[in-house]
Amino acid sequence: MSDSEEHHFESKADAGASKTYPQQAGTIRKNGYIVIKNRPCKVVEVSTSKTGKHGHAKCHFVAIDIFNGKKLEDIVPSSHNCDVPHVNRTEYQLIDISEDGFVSLLTENGNTKDDLRLPTDDNLLGQIKAGFAEGKDLVVTVMSAMGEEQICALKDIGPK
Repeated sequence: MSDSEEHHFESKADAGASKTYPQQAGTIRKNGYIVIKNRPCKVVEVSTSKTGKHGHAKCHFVAIDIFNGKKLEDIVPSSHNCDVPHVNRTEYQLIDISEDGFVSLLTENGNTKDDLRLPTDDNLLGQIKAGFAEGKDLVVTVMSAMGEEQICALKDIGPK
C-alpha cells in the first residue's frame, strides 16, 4: 500500500461515541435506564429471583420507553451485562413554533435548532402552545438517547 492513496471516511459527527454502555444487570436499580428491544427505557420495577438448581439469579425488569411511553419487560441473568443508554438532558429557549409541528430552539452558543417536533404528550403540547401564544419566555428540556431527541419538560422564565 503506497502513501499516495487517499482514504475517505463517512462521518456521522458523533466521534465514534457509543450510544450505550454495558452495566451488570444486578446493579441496575429502579429509576435507572436500560435498553430493551433496542429502545431506551426507564426502569419502573426490578425484581430478582433466587438462584435455581442450575445457576444464575435472574433480574426481571419492567421499564417504560422514554420516548413513546410503551411498557417493556426483560429477564436477564443478574451476572450478565445489559446495555444502558447514554441519556442527556439539554435546555433550549423556545423561539418559534411552525405550522407543520416543528419547533425552533435557541442553543447556548446562539445557533438555532430546527429539527425537533412538538411533543406527542397532549398535556405538555397544550402548555407549550398556550405559553407561546401568550408571549412568555419558555425554556424546553430536550432528552436525547440513542440518536433520538424529544421535548420532555417546560419551564416559564417570565414574560418577554
